Amino acid sequence: MTASPTPLLVVGDALLDHDLRGRADRLAPDAPVPVVHGARRSSRPGGAALAALLAAADGRPVTLVTALGDDEASHTLRDLLAGRVELVGIPLEGSLSSKTRILAGDRPLLRLDDGDGHAREANAAAADAVEAAAGILVADYGRGTAEVLRDVLAAAAGRAPLVWDPHPRGCPPVRGVRLATPSAREARMFAGRTDRHAGPAETDGLRSAGRDARALIRVWRAQSVAVTLGERGALLSHGETPLLVPTPATAAGDPCGAGDRFAATAAALLADGAFTETAVQAAVHAATHYVMAGGARSVATGTEPRPAPRKAPAAGDDTADAVRTAARVRAAQGTVVAAGGCFDVLHAGHVALLQAARRVGDCLIVCVNSDASVRRRKGAGRPLVPAADRVRVLRALECIDAVVVFDEDTPERVLSELRPHIWAKGGDYALTSLPEQPLVESWGGQVLLLPYLDGRSTTRLARRAAQAPAPGGAR
Repeated sequence: MTASPTPLLVVGDALLDHDLRGRADRLAPDAPVPVVHGARRSSRPGGAALAALLAAADGRPVTLVTALGDDEASHTLRDLLAGRVELVGIPLEGSLSSKTRILAGDRPLLRLDDGDGHAREANAAAADAVEAAAGILVADYGRGTAEVLRDVLAAAAGRAPLVWDPHPRGCPPVRGVRLATPSAREARMFAGRTDRHAGPAETDGLRSAGRDARALIRVWRAQSVAVTLGERGALLSHGETPLLVPTPATAAGDPCGAGDRFAATAAALLADGAFTETAVQAAVHAATHYVMAGGARSVATGTEPRPAPRKAPAAGDDTADAVRTAARVRAAQGTVVAAGGCFDVLHAGHVALLQAARRVGDCLIVCVNSDASVRRRKGAGRPLVPAADRVRVLRALECIDAVVVFDEDTPERVLSELRPHIWAKGGDYALTSLPEQPLVESWGGQVLLLPYLDGRSTTRLARRAAQAPAPGGAR
């Protein structure tokens, strides 16, 4: 039975965000400014409210402690959050802060800010929520919620995992936070405030991010700091040597809210008991997927994007991507090459075969036996490497354009969807009848055998590894 996710408490400053999105294909005649027409208005929770909403979208119980008033923006935000997160309000002095972006497509042209509301004071309900929380995210947007609850948050940091997403106008994290998540620019600014030896501003360099993280760990007394680097991922530091967690893919799109997606994912997993490294890696993946799925544009009532599930690839998971790759090459009058196998412990023989196959055509799609398929073919104890890892290693090879996993004993079903011009196999199949050959030839394709490096074999490597003496001479 899968354990239920740990409830998460989000403490911070809620905002109300509006987008006016249209087209801009000309300049105004009376001034050199773009004219936006066909604009459509959308509203969504922002700030700490967005972080809470994204955490709840993962199927997790979420409570939001934030400052709300009796103004129109506060009422609108309550309506947007109703039934999705539990609200614990504290008094708001003034009106709720909101921002309106005017965009041409996904490109912001102008932002209008309204509301100067600030948290007035804590109350017993908010303090009780913090004291009872099993996991906490502080999403500080500089409007005072974290500041008025600072004492109770400091006490909570000693007993529950607490993630602090800081803001330039907010207060510094309390001592002992499990993880602080500034952006590179924020880390440079915070470190510059406290480190007399900090060098000139450098907002995207890994060296600068590592130096800033070390300084902030020392000054904030944080257990770890993850400096978010946008398209480059995040740099996690516990001390001297940082860990770079790169993004899994290049994500083009609106990055608004990606920091909230990162912090919410990391806080939720730490509440579940995950290691910090695991939580940060998942957070990078979730933030990347958020941007790829449309980011703030897709955060509407009931439609916020969920991070892609991180699981071993099942048969057919990547078929659509492989089919699109084949169709694109075929439309350009190119040659589609496919190759297949278990690729259990990738070795030099595999690499030579795949490089040769790629040189034959204009793209190479690799069909990989699933774990169940390998077990049926190779017997108990195989595969030595699970499908998720085999796929990841194959995708790292420059010669491969797409990878697809199949669950059958032979890949006829996948081949019938890909319809490659060439089905490449190693020369060790020269005296073997290939069951997929008639199928490939039925659409005019060709089966080709390619040279195979002699003496390279997964079975042979596994046998040698099993016979190798253990350290110290033990077997």
